[in-house]
Amino acid sequence: MNFQPLGNRVLIEREEEVSTTASGIIIPDNAKEKPSKGKVLAVGPDAKEEGINEGDVVVFGKYAGNEIVLDEKEYLILGSDEVLGILK
Repeated sequence: MNFQPLGNRVLIEREEEVSTTASGIIIPDNAKEKPSKGKVLAVGPDAKEEGINEGDVVVFGKYAGNEIVLDEKEYLILGSDEVLGILK
């Protein structure tokens, strides 16, 4: 995949949530919420200036960004203003 976000946008791969509870109950895919954190795969030039870098794990709002499909895999494009924070 070769994708370069423009401006203040970042390309994110969502982290999958655990599909079982602590007590071992399996949660079906249709009952799971989409995760609100993910790994930054590519960063636009303006987002780099705001301190977001490739490889960072970030937290974002539940309905933030736009979903896109590249190489048959789903990704999320966010503006840097939609990133709530970086997990360290």
